[in-house]
Amino acid sequence: QLALVESGGGLVQPGGSLRLSCAASGVGFVYYAIGWFRQAPGKEREGVAYISSDDGRTIYEDSVKGRFTISRDNAKNTVYLQINSLKPEDTAIYYCAATIDDIGLGPDPAIYESWGQGTQVTVSS
Repeated sequence: QLALVESGGGLVQPGGSLRLSCAASGVGFVYYAIGWFRQAPGKEREGVAYISSDDGRTIYEDSVKGRFTISRDNAKNTVYLQINSLKPEDTAIYYCAATIDDIGLGPDPAIYESWGQGTQVTVSS
C-alpha cells in the first residue's frame, strides 16, 4: 500500500485558484490510480476527479468539470489537483486516495486501499 500526504489547501477568495498535491510514498506508485475526494461540513464524502495509472486517463464529476484538473508526475510520486474559479461551495476537506483498480476507477470509496489525512480548502471573502 501507499502512504499519501495531501498539501496545498488554504483560505482563498471566491474566484481564486489553488493547486493541491498528493505525495505518495511506498512501492509501485506508477501502478496506482488516484482519486480526489472532498467532504464538506455536514455532508458525505464525494469524489471529484480521478486519474488512471497507465495512460493518465482522467475522469471528472459534473460538479467540477471545467474548473478542476487532475494530473500526475510519476517521477515525483505526486498527483495534483488544480482548482480554478473557486466557489464557496468548494469549501471542504480534500482527500486523495489510491487504488490498484483502474477499471473501476471512480467515486466508489470502497475500491481505494489508501487514503491521505486531508487538506482543508476554505473559500470565503
